Amino acid sequence: MPTDSYIKVNDDYISYPLEHFCIPKHYEDDLEAIMLPWGLIQDRIERLARDIFQDVKDQPLTAVCILKGGYRFFTDLLDKVTALNRSHGQVSVPITIDFIRLKSYSNDSSTGDIEVIGGDSLSSLKGRNVLVVEDIIDTGRTMTSLLALLQKHNPASVRVASLLIKRRSDQPIRYRPDYCGFEIPDRFVVGYALDYNEYFRDLNHICVINDNGKEKYKQ
Repeated sequence: MPTDSYIKVNDDYISYPLEHFCIPKHYEDDLEAIMLPWGLIQDRIERLARDIFQDVKDQPLTAVCILKGGYRFFTDLLDKVTALNRSHGQVSVPITIDFIRLKSYSNDSSTGDIEVIGGDSLSSLKGRNVLVVEDIIDTGRTMTSLLALLQKHNPASVRVASLLIKRRSDQPIRYRPDYCGFEIPDRFVVGYALDYNEYFRDLNHICVINDNGKEKYKQ
């Protein structure tokens, strides 16, 4: 799958007004607009699942979820891959799963450092075909560091699926995943398990946080 296969959200994109969708009352004053509605996210994930399924075919796959922000994308993606397993007769992808947690953000800025928390020993990935599932790639430093760490444990192959990749205004995109849902502008987004200091994970849509929300939930 070519790494340029994604939906690009332009800088001058037309956002969706909050009043046209169901937003939890406790977040109504904290959001600027909806960038990606839940239904659009689901349709895009369905296509990513098909792309992964066609590339992997019947090879065993170890899917690694990057917690916490990746858990909803991970769950929905694997649900759609396993649905393909049930319906494609001669082709079926055996899947095992693992979870790791990375910490690289403070408030709305990447610290540039990577900390791996929890999960099984990465040595268990030796000789396996690995799919790393991430919510968003920002500077690319975190993912580059993680991939270097994974390679030390000699997996058979490593692919990366990220729901979002951010197009930063201050630098070119340094890393593109093998599978990408959307390329988005340089805005801080929350929802669909993406957080701001652990808030907004319970929001279905991917939205742009406003200054009020940043101030309210600032650490």
